[in-house]
Amino acid sequence: MIRSAFDAWARTQLARVEARLDELVPADAPAGLGEAMRYGVLDGGKRLRPLLVLAAAQAVEGDGDLALRAACAVELIHAYSLIHDDMPCMDNDVLRRGKPTVHVQYGEARAMLAGDAMQALAFEVLTPEVDGDDLTALALQARLCSLLARASGVQGMAGGQAIDLASVGQQLDEHALQDMHRRKTGALLQASVLMGAACGRCDATAWQALSDYGAAIGLAFQVVDDILDVTQASDVLGKTAGKDADQNKPTYVSLLGLDGARARADALHARARSALQASAVPDQRWLAMLADRVVERES
Repeated sequence: MIRSAFDAWARTQLARVEARLDELVPADAPAGLGEAMRYGVLDGGKRLRPLLVLAAAQAVEGDGDLALRAACAVELIHAYSLIHDDMPCMDNDVLRRGKPTVHVQYGEARAMLAGDAMQALAFEVLTPEVDGDDLTALALQARLCSLLARASGVQGMAGGQAIDLASVGQQLDEHALQDMHRRKTGALLQASVLMGAACGRCDATAWQALSDYGAAIGLAFQVVDDILDVTQASDVLGKTAGKDADQNKPTYVSLLGLDGARARADALHARARSALQASAVPDQRWLAMLADRVVERES
């Protein structure tokens, strides 16, 4: 019963996110830029990060419209990062979300600009015009921007991608591998939870517990990604399978073995569930289900 209720909730939220992204990403940006942007972000992906934002906001009885803005901003950042990561100067991939990558479809220059424009648009989405005297609204905008910027930059995605590129052909120890994935993948997932929590009432104890929850599922997501890279086919994943092994990248499977990686994902799942319970936020249902989906997914 709870799973069917979650599926219904998720479908409703995904439709809201898709409709708002369709409104926000301009089709008329000059010289085909809008077309490339829309190709890169619309009609594809699991939308896990927006769902985390919306579930966390609901958990703390937050502002629904503000949470939707935050959800779209996070997805724009995620989509921009995929466009750039797929380019020949980085991972050089040709398949993403079951279709040709943006640089394959539109060329490298337009793909680079599409990613740049989507990154800027994310922060524009978070900062709609408000009354200049409304210091509460302005402070919340600043807080959301800070959370997203930190998760996207040196401490987060960009720093993790730099480590990833520098680690090809190396065997990292578990501490170094965890640091790389905490930045590259985990930081934005954790920020998604916290941005949702920032949209409502959340005391210091609940904030820390939700941060711990986000950190655990952020790392679990990457461990499962490493597992799926060696156990699933490209048509299931929607991206090229086996790339990590082909490029001799360090992964949880290469470090711990397949069974060890699965055990680590299960342990992180348990940690996330425990942290969520400790948060004592009013409505934990959908965050709990999202933690389950992170480790149970097959693509």
